[in-house]
Amino acid sequence: MSASRSSPGLSAVVARLRAAGCVFAEDEARLLVAAARTPAELTAMVDRRVAGLPLEQVVGWAEFCGLRIAVAPGVFVPRRRTEFLVREAVALARPAEGPAGPGPVVVDLCCGSGAVGAALAAALDPVELRAVDIDPAAVACARRNLAGRGRVYQGDLYAPLPAALRGRVGILAANVPYIPTEQIGLLPAEARVYEPRAALDGGRDGLDVLRRVATEAPRWLAPGGHLLSETSERQAPRAVEAFAGAGLIPRIARSEELNATVVIGTRPA
Repeated sequence: MSASRSSPGLSAVVARLRAAGCVFAEDEARLLVAAARTPAELTAMVDRRVAGLPLEQVVGWAEFCGLRIAVAPGVFVPRRRTEFLVREAVALARPAEGPAGPGPVVVDLCCGSGAVGAALAAALDPVELRAVDIDPAAVACARRNLAGRGRVYQGDLYAPLPAALRGRVGILAANVPYIPTEQIGLLPAEARVYEPRAALDGGRDGLDVLRRVATEAPRWLAPGGHLLSETSERQAPRAVEAFAGAGLIPRIARSEELNATVVIGTRPA
């Protein structure tokens, strides 16, 4: 049951959040009040949010592509801008498979909570879905979100994937870390302190992991299959170079609405 009728008033929660610097204090207060089952739980949740934990980790879920994605403490919180990557992947997968097809083979690399994989599975059902992350907490969370939809592996990029997938993947979604190392310290505390560094740090120019993904992608993609990876707008030209250097046909997709940039590489048919 909600704590909304038996807990401190909504206005008191709003005041605490606003004093802590929460920009959307009213919206956050409503979510916290709705999520708490007892007054004591509400107080504890507000305390955690005031201390700086991401709201999604406090309430235990994030909305992504219309889905409620479970998010555990210490797990990367899916960003709304990444919904653009999902939209681009869905648009590429549907024409290839057709309405009566068996469903595409989809791999979600650096899957975090499994949000991208869950959204693709929902949009493309049926789908053969595999997801991978190096972080044990993320893998546990992804297994909750992808239960009954796909298999989740723990390991470094492609390493734990079954060899039988090589040359069969139609959609390879890789929401890799792409923040340059020297900029990690400039991130908000919500990300810098409470999300795993491995999910943020992309190396000197932010593209170290993306280059590794691109180099191996042609071995896993089916002919005509697509690799999609989110970057910043500034990084996109170098990402295109990495994709082209790996033998993929690259292009850039951009959403001004979501301030999102996705680089797409297609394996020649």
